[in-house]
Amino acid sequence: MAKETVKHHSEFEELVENPDALADRLYGSEDFVKKNKSKLLGVFIAIAAVIVAGFLYYNYRSTQNVEAQNAMFQAVYYFEADSLGKALNGDGQHAGLLEIAEDYSGTDAGNLANFYAGAALLKQGQFAEAAEHLQDFESDDYLLQARAYSLTGDALLEQGKNEEAAEQYKKAASHNANQFFSPQYLMKAGIAYEAANNYSAAAEVYGQIVKDYAASAEVTDAKKYKARAEVLAGDAQAE
Repeated sequence: MAKETVKHHSEFEELVENPDALADRLYGSEDFVKKNKSKLLGVFIAIAAVIVAGFLYYNYRSTQNVEAQNAMFQAVYYFEADSLGKALNGDGQHAGLLEIAEDYSGTDAGNLANFYAGAALLKQGQFAEAAEHLQDFESDDYLLQARAYSLTGDALLEQGKNEEAAEQYKKAASHNANQFFSPQYLMKAGIAYEAANNYSAAAEVYGQIVKDYAASAEVTDAKKYKARAEVLAGDAQAE
């Protein structure tokens, strides 16, 4: 380490004390730049392009999100007023949820439009379309995301896809599980399993309510339904 320090120090002293050595060093650097000017320029341009593109994209997305939020205001008003046709398709002046979800996909507002559109389509009886929009929705809000899973289960159940519906309800129940909503979703899962004649799976989710959510409002019914499902499961095996 000492030798390296001395060597570095002597080189520095030589450059300071010897103008010719300093000129040679600077000339070498200048010569390198001249020889590689086009390459270096290309690198600098590429870096600048990435920075500018990133900045423009960020501003574009921010602008898009603001536009989508403004468009969402009237659509959500119609949704809450139960004017589902206008909420979904617009009123001629304002865009509807379906258009917002498509035109502003990738923005927070466009994402939320999928949730509202799925809920509105579900109310209208358009179950397959409702499931598609709800499955396109993603949220960090654990209550809203769990609700989306549950609504997806509703849409699937209405299509007779009972096992798939039950899985969505279980997904809702386990998504940041809590004492209030999770037993409700598990009850729906049990009912969906029973609709699929999968009584053993139904008994299992009812049992989960009894075990994990003993203080919930659903526990009394869960005990009753569990006993019934176990009997039906036994009868199914006997056959």
